[in-house]
Amino acid sequence: MISHTQIVIIGGGLAGLTAAIHLAKAGISVILIEKDTYPRHKVCGEYISNEALSYFEFLEIDLDILNPVKISEFVISTQKGHTIKSKLPLGGFGVSRYTLDNYLWQQAAKTGAQLLNDQVIEVHYKKDQFTIKTSTGIVLQSDYVLGAYGKRSILDKSLQRDFSFKKSPWLAVKAHYKANFPENTVALHNFEGGYCGLSKVENNRVNACYLVSYDSFKKYKAIETFQQKVMSKNQYLCDFFNEAELIFDKPITISQINFDKKKNIQNHIIMLGDAAGLIHPLCGNGMAMALKSSQIICELLIQNNSTIVAQARKKIENLYVQQWNLSFSKRLYAGRILQKTLLNTHLQTAAYFTASAIPSIVPKIIKQTHGEPIVCL
Repeated sequence: MISHTQIVIIGGGLAGLTAAIHLAKAGISVILIEKDTYPRHKVCGEYISNEALSYFEFLEIDLDILNPVKISEFVISTQKGHTIKSKLPLGGFGVSRYTLDNYLWQQAAKTGAQLLNDQVIEVHYKKDQFTIKTSTGIVLQSDYVLGAYGKRSILDKSLQRDFSFKKSPWLAVKAHYKANFPENTVALHNFEGGYCGLSKVENNRVNACYLVSYDSFKKYKAIETFQQKVMSKNQYLCDFFNEAELIFDKPITISQINFDKKKNIQNHIIMLGDAAGLIHPLCGNGMAMALKSSQIICELLIQNNSTIVAQARKKIENLYVQQWNLSFSKRLYAGRILQKTLLNTHLQTAAYFTASAIPSIVPKIIKQTHGEPIVCL
């Protein structure tokens, strides 16, 4: 038996879950398919810019019950230990994906979205209809499909997405710690071959998440050895890892992180969040971007809900690409420039002395990788 729904969302991260809530609240039938169960941890910086607060409020999502940590200060250190401090122009908050995603999953169910724990293995588009097949044999048909499955999926190769056929040099590692760390601060500490973000989340935990080139990491193989031999050359990271107590059984990792440009729409599947474009973690704004992409597509779908699908699709796709580029293209470009600067020792040093001489430049750079508060219609 084949079930039909207006919209299928593949992936239950921030973009997918908020899109499910947004659409269901508007009375649109939506099925969200997520391969994993909640609660669970994700490799993520777990800092969200306050630009996202208005969207959560619009969706009637009360974040206060999650006890998020308010963050207003930014600290960055070079490999040599030079530091720059700045106020965050908008500020932000820290909350773990373990807590936030689980809460959003529950809220999506309450709004009437249908949630499936399953894995999508095939998506076919023909005659203005999608056919979606899962690993358990479920077959669905829908008018639209939203791809919110994150950085990488088995679907990317079947969809012939260019980046999925390339090897990526990046590895990310994340864990929670008990540590003495300022509650209102997000820190970014550079080391040879990568950078590490530190910030607090609920329950007085510090999230440590770092990105490292595989070429730098593979010489040491073990995470603990790499932290001792390479990361600890930065005195701030040395002090942190020497004094902090690991809460996880062991750090979690994700490999093959690709920062190549991606198409926002592939085979008429509309991509959201990291599936549409991945900003470098040093910018600390990937989660807010995921939420913004959700808001953009949901408003377009709701506005055109009464229009015949065959007539609405081209309009929705064109407007989504336009609005996505308007919201994110400059941020992604700024992220690429920042990463090249911070991973080059000479450029890193030059940037430090420039920022030290002109402190006002730092908030301006931060603004280049962030957006304005999300305004909903």
